[in-house]
Amino acid sequence: MTIEKDVPAGELGTSLKPRHVTMISIAGVIGAGLFVGSATAINTAGPAVLLSYLFAGTLVVLVMRMLGEMATANPDTGSFSTYATRALGHWAGFSVGWLYWWFWVLVIPVEATAGAVILTTWLGGPQWLWALAIVILLTGTNLFSVGNYGEFEFWFALIKVVAIVAFIALGVAAIFGLLPNSEVSGVSQLWASGGFMPKGFGAVIAAMLTTMFSFMGAEIVTIAAAESPDPEKGITRATNSVIYRIFLFYLGSIFIVVALVPWDQLDVSTGSYQYVLSRIGIPHADRIMDVVVLTAVASCLNSALYTASRMLFSLGGRGDAPAAVRKVSSRGVPWIAVIASMVLGFLAVVGNYILPEKLFTYLLATTGAVALFVYLTIAASQLVLRRKLDREGRTPAVRMWLYPGLTYVAIAFIIFVLVMMVVMPEQRSSIFLTLALAAVTVALGVWKQSKNKQAERAAVGSDHR
Repeated sequence: MTIEKDVPAGELGTSLKPRHVTMISIAGVIGAGLFVGSATAINTAGPAVLLSYLFAGTLVVLVMRMLGEMATANPDTGSFSTYATRALGHWAGFSVGWLYWWFWVLVIPVEATAGAVILTTWLGGPQWLWALAIVILLTGTNLFSVGNYGEFEFWFALIKVVAIVAFIALGVAAIFGLLPNSEVSGVSQLWASGGFMPKGFGAVIAAMLTTMFSFMGAEIVTIAAAESPDPEKGITRATNSVIYRIFLFYLGSIFIVVALVPWDQLDVSTGSYQYVLSRIGIPHADRIMDVVVLTAVASCLNSALYTASRMLFSLGGRGDAPAAVRKVSSRGVPWIAVIASMVLGFLAVVGNYILPEKLFTYLLATTGAVALFVYLTIAASQLVLRRKLDREGRTPAVRMWLYPGLTYVAIAFIIFVLVMMVVMPEQRSSIFLTLALAAVTVALGVWKQSKNKQAERAAVGSDHR
């Protein structure tokens, strides 16, 4: 456990070490979706799923570059929500902050249930009890200190990194025929079952919509770095290295999968990694992947609680959430914000078991396009705030490439993806439900901004009297 000294009253702690920030940035781009959910994307597009990951990964790199520019200029635990308020108006920061909080609160039941399924398989007992145990354990790590959260995330991320590097190494060995027990070798599967793009380019776009949301979490480092002694250094390092992390961890490992095994034989329920490991002769592949997936689940849930609580804390500081969420423990932890996020998250866990399956599916669908709305807000905010930085003659440690051209390219691409979600039937309910939630949130944000302006005018009037 990381011991944190008392911090000034009302302020967040700053005990995240450089290694914590580095691993948090790595953990942010490696979720359980890579180990299990990638099979769905591969079944959608075949080997051409590599293009899907390339397109989605490139967008995330550009967005992280824009966010890194704003975050190194003004580190803030509210991150892009705070920057949206400064650049676009109170309504924008309010809306994207609450949408982002809602997204991570709903991650809690998804990850807790996934972990509970594995633990029930191993040890028996009711799933809801294991889900409760996971949530309570990780809430405890978040409540103790931010350094404690960082320490847990460091080890969770390290296990994930070791697992992916080992998988890639074993895969390369299998490709070159160096594993004696392997049933597969070479890279012929890249074109063997219907060619590299068996379902056409439309399927590549459809798979990209699936892969897009597996990258959500890369931005957490800009929130966490605000609780470290040197935010600028941590954000700079994470932003500069996000390129090779995405392309190594995602493109590297997915290449191994589609090169070695037939894309149309993957079992979505077991996942692509497990199938490859079993085909190349690794004993107990299912148990190994259960451990890795459980670690990824714990990491994601740990980060979900942390991120939701810090966004709620930031919203409270701007008057967009109850003032109570600003209460901070002697160790610099916004404990009410943590507990509030945990309680709502666990209510969603309960809902997963007692609500009709279709109703809970609709609830989850409301977060389907949140990542894209967040990315769009980041890009729009960067356009505005960069002009301000240039006027002030400030040069942050991270600067967006080819500004403003690449920023406009990113915005156009995000809008294209949103339009494709409307066009494709399987994505339509998700985009419409997210749009409905966003419309309500934006309306509340506009109302809050109008109310604040009325209060300001009233205060000015009373001063003149």
